[in-house]
Amino acid sequence: MAETAKPLRLLAQDAEDLAVLSAALQDAVAKIGDIRWDAQGRTLTVACNRFRWEALGQRAKAGERVRSALQFGDVTGVQARNLRRDAKGAVVELLSIGFEAAEEAPAGVVTLTFAGGGDMRVLVDCLDVALADVSDPWSTPRTPGHAD
Repeated sequence: MAETAKPLRLLAQDAEDLAVLSAALQDAVAKIGDIRWDAQGRTLTVACNRFRWEALGQRAKAGERVRSALQFGDVTGVQARNLRRDAKGAVVELLSIGFEAAEEAPAGVVTLTFAGGGDMRVLVDCLDVALADVSDPWSTPRTPGHAD
């Protein structure tokens, strides 16, 4: 019987924690329609298919993806550049997540950088970020590649 993968569950409350989430989410893919900002609830949620870098070579020769949810709390605003919000089915690939503290800590700006030149700035009162795998992983024949 195959070993069941443990779902990833991570929280980020500072820049170091966020760097760990960024590494876990490198090369995640999402549809524009799966990025939702709830202004009243002050949350931004991104449903994505995360490449399981941590499992590469452990369980199988092929890579794996898993459905994951990333949620930012205490969001005061969201700005997107080079992302067509009206193209709900368009797929974006997440490259990295960074944080720049504001003059008045713990507020700041989280930047999600996507392949192709798009990015999203998430204005937060503080870092309150959660990442959770929400499905079983599945095999994928494609391992993301990066130019050196």
